[in-house]
Amino acid sequence: MRTLFCAINLFFFCAIFSLQAQNAPDCRTAIPVCADAPIMGTADGNGDIDDFDPDVIRQTGCLEKGSVSSANIENNTSWYVFRAGTDGQIGFNIEALPVTPGGIVTSEWDFALYGPDSDCAGISDGTAQPIRCNYEVNDTDFTGIGINPDNGQIGAPNVTGSQNTYDEYIDVVAGEIYYLLINNFNTNFDGDAESFELTFTGTSVNANQDTALDCTLRDEFLGLDIIACEGDPDIVLTALNSPAGSDIANIEWSVDYDDDGTIDDILTGTGVFGSELVVTSPNSGRYFVTITTASGTPPTVIDNGGILITFFAVPVLQEVIVLEDLITSDDPDSYNVEIVVDGDGSYEYAINGGDFQDDPIFLDVPPGINTVIINDKNGCGATEPIEFVVVGYPKFFTPNGDGIHDNWNVLGIDQLIDPSIFIFDRYGKLLKQLDETTLGWDGTFNGTDLPSSDYWFRIEYERDEQTAIVAKTVRNHFSLVR
Repeated sequence: MRTLFCAINLFFFCAIFSLQAQNAPDCRTAIPVCADAPIMGTADGNGDIDDFDPDVIRQTGCLEKGSVSSANIENNTSWYVFRAGTDGQIGFNIEALPVTPGGIVTSEWDFALYGPDSDCAGISDGTAQPIRCNYEVNDTDFTGIGINPDNGQIGAPNVTGSQNTYDEYIDVVAGEIYYLLINNFNTNFDGDAESFELTFTGTSVNANQDTALDCTLRDEFLGLDIIACEGDPDIVLTALNSPAGSDIANIEWSVDYDDDGTIDDILTGTGVFGSELVVTSPNSGRYFVTITTASGTPPTVIDNGGILITFFAVPVLQEVIVLEDLITSDDPDSYNVEIVVDGDGSYEYAINGGDFQDDPIFLDVPPGINTVIINDKNGCGATEPIEFVVVGYPKFFTPNGDGIHDNWNVLGIDQLIDPSIFIFDRYGKLLKQLDETTLGWDGTFNGTDLPSSDYWFRIEYERDEQTAIVAKTVRNHFSLVR
């Protein structure tokens, strides 16, 4: 969604800049704000990225996707982010403003507030739900958290049809970060801008509006670090939300691609003074902007300290390390594996259709062919099921002709070099010899069914271990069940 933002300059004095810049249409580029003065926002169109996939998410908190197939939860939105500066109570008022001075109000603003532990990945996939939300029809020009200044209505949890456009205050702890979505339900696509004013309230703000929210967050005017997916739309960074405002003589962009403290390149911005930088996938790195003021008023140079942008791709399996199997374990009944991914993302893993887990090590993996799925927790996709083999043997078999466990063999035998398997009864009599070409033992000797009992086996084989072929012998037992 395309919106305009009028920044607040309290670096030297409290004033509203006349220079407007592109507001943040997307959660991951939410604009850092403070409580020390009202914030003027203007929305006039759709965004580049749907934070809520309209084909997947129909509702988040009280915000709902419309009945029109092309509709979305986001209609005409702005994203902000703030960090609590003190412990206490925080609220805010969102006032709908007329399109022209003295004109009528055509917008109807709703909101959803996420935090304190939410991130944009969790918000966009619906796993993070808003802690405060309001989607009610506005009979006044106000919505928000706390008390409606127009009619004195006290905030309460959202109830459809209540005609209360206010939710309850939040109790915050210093350092907590919250994301605020402000959404215009009365969507217009005609390009006519619709405005609102955001003002913070609550006991923390009443005590000291300069410390209620951490105003140093606003110095990170490029936004918080961004996690994106390869192939995502371009990310546009803007320098116009800096404390310099319109007092600009020069803007220089740079990037440290490896985030190792060394600048790798000087980049060219677009727009007035080169104030915008377009970052395309998959150019991960820490991006910096240095602004030289025109007036020379200290500080003459403003540097935001950089914003780290990381593009993640669909995970790629590097290898499956068999930590313990029939061959490597002191306990041949224990098969443990570790999943190794080519990449440094945040992943979760599932084998054989089971639940996902964060730990890449799996215990008691069944012998034979298994499957693993690797999911990127940043929402950048998952692999298809990938097969891997654990060399092992079944602890029992049931040769009853039902087609299930009718034969016994070492699973993954084709991973061994020159294997030979010898099967014995409890007295040491050789009953059957197998190799990698045979289907297995059917529980007979000279055409006669053998009884239910434990039987022993020995495997002789070679295996390539770090370029050396090492001869191995494994002995153990299994059960024939009839």
